[in-house]
Amino acid sequence: MKFKSLLVVALAAAVPALACAKKPKTPAAPAAAEAAPVVEEEEPTITEECVVNVSLFHESVKNKMYADAYEPWWDVYQHCPNANKSIYSDGAKIVEALYGATTDAAEKARLANLAIEMQDKRIKYFGNDPKYPKSYILGEKGLAYIDFFGDTKLKEARECLRQSAEGMGPASKIMVLVKLVDVSYALYKENPNALAEQFIADYEIASTLLNEQATNPNNKNAEIAGKQKDYVDNIFAISGAADCSKLDEIYAAAVKENSANLDMLHKIAKLYKRVRCTESDVYFEACELAHKLQPTAETAAGCASMAAKKGDYEAAISYYDQAIKLAMVEDALEDVADYQYNAAFYSYNNLKKYAEARKYALASIASLQSLGLNKGQGRCYIIIGMCYASTQLYPQDAKGRILNKTVYWAAVDKFVKAKQVDPSVEVQANEFINSYSKYFPSKEERFDLPNEFSGSTYYVGGWIGETTVIR
Repeated sequence: MKFKSLLVVALAAAVPALACAKKPKTPAAPAAAEAAPVVEEEEPTITEECVVNVSLFHESVKNKMYADAYEPWWDVYQHCPNANKSIYSDGAKIVEALYGATTDAAEKARLANLAIEMQDKRIKYFGNDPKYPKSYILGEKGLAYIDFFGDTKLKEARECLRQSAEGMGPASKIMVLVKLVDVSYALYKENPNALAEQFIADYEIASTLLNEQATNPNNKNAEIAGKQKDYVDNIFAISGAADCSKLDEIYAAAVKENSANLDMLHKIAKLYKRVRCTESDVYFEACELAHKLQPTAETAAGCASMAAKKGDYEAAISYYDQAIKLAMVEDALEDVADYQYNAAFYSYNNLKKYAEARKYALASIASLQSLGLNKGQGRCYIIIGMCYASTQLYPQDAKGRILNKTVYWAAVDKFVKAKQVDPSVEVQANEFINSYSKYFPSKEERFDLPNEFSGSTYYVGGWIGETTVIR
């Protein structure tokens, strides 16, 4: 007995939080004379035997002797479940090991139910733990449903995983987020008409949180989060729920019902943008309503797309100007480059404002260069080249027709530059080089205007204002 007392003292010193039992709470006073008294449940007393058994099962688990760990663990779990968090972290390993080791159906069922019950009890006694709070434990419960019940408890698993993701936010366990999408997708496949919105919402929260984890430079698991984000994105892509018409069925009414709910409108607009359904009228309406409430780069860009679809390209460019300014404030330079390119394209292709188009294209190139990005610059140089090739600087008389061909030298310069800086546009650039090289001034034409073509270089005037090489 003396040895046992010394052991208890040593364990109490090692685990001071367990050394003292908590006193029973005082029963609450009756609310009224005729009401039955409300008595709060007393917390289990942490005895010396509990402290000893915690140490015994913890050592056995460390040595992976799960069968030996079970008896002392079960005693603590039954009589003092508030003794230590390791009852639940070690208990999960014990139950999992015993479940895998037995072939008895009744024992498997008991252990499966115990795995779920254990998480509920952990919430009861340790749900306020700052590091592993209730929302974290709900994630463990959701994973336990999957591990021990397969596809027979998908609704229960999904509810736990969803609550965990909402509660933990960017601190969510990666596997909780991944399994939330897996389970929600399985439920959606069983009833796509009723559960499409639920699946999309679950995918949205999981993908958003995984992206936050993947882009956090301080997250040691960022690479894993990035790979898992790719996985859930692929699940969503093949699900059919990402179909634009399906999204419209789900969100058309939601946009109207939330016309003053900025947060919801932003969420809907971001979802449409993510799945590339930005030609949808529902997307346009969400952006327009959100833009009126609080303009952002994304809502301005959405309004620009809507205006372009309606053929109002002046309005589209005006919205892109707003998007550019707002994205600069938000320090989203890659988005800035995209908006500048879009403004360049509509200025060139639809409004035939070539000088304006070049201005936007050059601005886009500068934005990409500041980010160290080459991809994207090529398309901008191609726009500039096309603007040059579309320009007639001189009158259509005999001399003017020859001089107008000089713009093709300047145009081809830009197509060459495009493929040099951005190999992704090489095929397209080569096509334009071959097409427009045919229109260079011939030797005979240059002979007819010797004063204009003296030397090896030539200055293309007008709004172009560039020096090129005579070819």
